[in-house]
Amino acid sequence: MLTWLQRNSLDFPPLEKALHEPNGLLAAGGDLSAERLIQAYRHGCFPWYQDGQPLLWWSPDPRTVLFPDELHVSRSLSKFMRQGQLKVTFDQDFAAVIRACSAPRDYANGTWITLPMQSAYLELHARGIAHSVEVWRGDELVGGLYGLAMGQLFFGESMFSRIDNASKVGFVTLVEQLQEWGFALIDCQMPTQHLHSLGARAIPRAQFADYLARHLDQDTAADWLA
Repeated sequence: MLTWLQRNSLDFPPLEKALHEPNGLLAAGGDLSAERLIQAYRHGCFPWYQDGQPLLWWSPDPRTVLFPDELHVSRSLSKFMRQGQLKVTFDQDFAAVIRACSAPRDYANGTWITLPMQSAYLELHARGIAHSVEVWRGDELVGGLYGLAMGQLFFGESMFSRIDNASKVGFVTLVEQLQEWGFALIDCQMPTQHLHSLGARAIPRAQFADYLARHLDQDTAADWLA
């Protein structure tokens, strides 16, 4: 049975109570307050819902993740990056990145990054928890991604690309920087061919929960505005 969250409580049900079909649906309701979002990611779930739906919280099994030392960069992508056509920055324009990520995609109807969702993550960015990666061609923003950094874990949320390879360049640059900072895992949530081509793979939800327990409160050398 699906759990409905109460606005006066930040508690989530155990991950083991998530439905098998649809895979990982854990709870519904609640709100998008910064406190609830932080608790959700610490618990191992994330919000995803379409316009017209109630707020839904998910914890799929298996979970798609990328270990920084398993990053795969193809020869063609590596060659493209060495050409230096694109520049990558961190936390220079979070609002522009999340707006671009919210734009409708050719393969989907509507967007799950609604205006309330954007406002919620902007608040997390203001608190130093949510971060953006910007990919520039000259002064033009051509790609990027955003997510949350907690302890030694990065929770990826969404990415966009306006030209070929832009989001891949941003993601590769991010993963290499996270590895240098001592991050243990990048949460990719759900599988895509795009992510698998870069080295992401599926692990059991129980193993993901173990990573949360061991790495959420560990320090890193992260300096997002360096």
